[in-house]
Amino acid sequence: MLRLTEIKLPLNHDENGITAAILGKLQIKAEQLHSFTVFKRGFDARKKTDIQLIYTLDLEVENEAALLASFAKDPHVKLSPDTRYQFVAQAPANLTERPIVIGLGPCGLFAGLLLAQMGFKPIILERGKEVRERTKDTFGFWRGKELNPESNVQYGEGGAGTFSDGKLYSQVKDPKHYGRKVMSEFVAAGAPDEIMYVSKPHIGTFKLVSMVEKMRATILALGGEIRFSSRVDKLHIADGQLTGLTLASGEQLHSKHVVLAVGHSARDTFQMLYDQGVYVEAKPFSIGFRIEHEQSMIDECRFGPNAGNPILGAADYKLVHHGSNNRTVYSFCMCPGGTVVAAASEPGGVVTNGMSQYSRHERNANSAIVVGIDPERDYPGHPLAGIELQRQLEQLAFKVGGENYQAPAQLIGDFLAGKPSKELGEVKPSYTPNITLTDLAQVLPDFAIAAIREAIPAFDRQIKGFAKADGLLTGVETRTSSPICIKRGSDYQSINIKGLYPAGEGAGYAGGILSAGIDGIKVAEALALAMLDANNTSV
Repeated sequence: MLRLTEIKLPLNHDENGITAAILGKLQIKAEQLHSFTVFKRGFDARKKTDIQLIYTLDLEVENEAALLASFAKDPHVKLSPDTRYQFVAQAPANLTERPIVIGLGPCGLFAGLLLAQMGFKPIILERGKEVRERTKDTFGFWRGKELNPESNVQYGEGGAGTFSDGKLYSQVKDPKHYGRKVMSEFVAAGAPDEIMYVSKPHIGTFKLVSMVEKMRATILALGGEIRFSSRVDKLHIADGQLTGLTLASGEQLHSKHVVLAVGHSARDTFQMLYDQGVYVEAKPFSIGFRIEHEQSMIDECRFGPNAGNPILGAADYKLVHHGSNNRTVYSFCMCPGGTVVAAASEPGGVVTNGMSQYSRHERNANSAIVVGIDPERDYPGHPLAGIELQRQLEQLAFKVGGENYQAPAQLIGDFLAGKPSKELGEVKPSYTPNITLTDLAQVLPDFAIAAIREAIPAFDRQIKGFAKADGLLTGVETRTSSPICIKRGSDYQSINIKGLYPAGEGAGYAGGILSAGIDGIKVAEALALAMLDANNTSV
């Protein structure tokens, strides 16, 4: 099979456009082209009046070897790589130990799924509830009901990614094509086929809920076990070897192979790990606000007269500014046609995040605008000091917002002018329970406020209207990534606790649904091979 890359066609090309482009590129006749599939489709919107679609194609042709030889010097005509997933192990019949996976977010979900598919019958422990009950608790909190500290945006089946834009793209290197495995499992669970080929695939919250349920059913059907409302409160460690754990209920489970995939907000678990001597170090993260504009403005700026084209969908953006105070400000987790959501997991704190449905048809675009935080400069000393910084800012936002989980907010024009906001403009807030208009300079450190005030006008030079006076800022965004890294070696095990496999966002090895799923696969493979080795040694 041949792969063609960088096949460019007009946005509104006809149905025969791809076939004609293939025949023209390879200089072959129609009968020599047996079939083709679209492996990837992106677009180039730098010229708004002439947006180009860019295809990567896999095709079956006559005389493949001859064509490869004739295009040997063309980097855009190559043999298609084999992207099919190959399992690295299969559990033997005499295996008595069962691996444990802690956490059922994207990383834990794929670690558990892979272990189940390889026959290892994992036990998966999730501190939160199953996804339907969790959704009720989360939407209830957004409607003004009480926060459930064990069932919310951060905790529960599906992890924080369930209540997000459902973005499925990443910049991680993936030479073994693990990302294709993640995508194919999502499609098997009900995701739209297009996620296999569009350049920036996304799913959205409602689709993710049903997909997570189907993946859970697959794990159970393969002999896995999933326990909800099962928080891990203690590890059992003997001479540097993990031997099991204790749940909050007091129940003890025994295993020498445990995946730790708890997500970036499991602060009590991070404290427990540190107290028990697991090596943890501080890592950078970011803090800032959510910014909202009308999606139509972003579409017009990015796509011009092609705004609204269904192939392009709702426009996104990615922005970076290096400030004069040596702070970097950037957009993060941009949600086209989405909403700003309450993402608190602790009482007395306000946290914001962004979420979209698959359609991305809501009125506003939102993104985090955040400032990088460096542990050596901003919170030196204790490895868990970043957690305390996050908590302090969240509690301050709670206080400024009115101590009722309303989020402090400010119009962009007022923020830039340094004056409190009194009334809203055209951009209506999407955050629930509600917002409190105020002066956001109260809720972040001075260096962050100065950097963001400098960045917004700079971003306006790239997206006209970004600094529009009645755009809205809502605070605070603090959970951009884990503030710690649980160090692991090349065998994917903790560098000082054998048998503990730190994984995913919480451990500092992923950033988003796709990269977390990929990391779950890698860790599951390493654990499976280690279990086989241990089993063969003991037999």
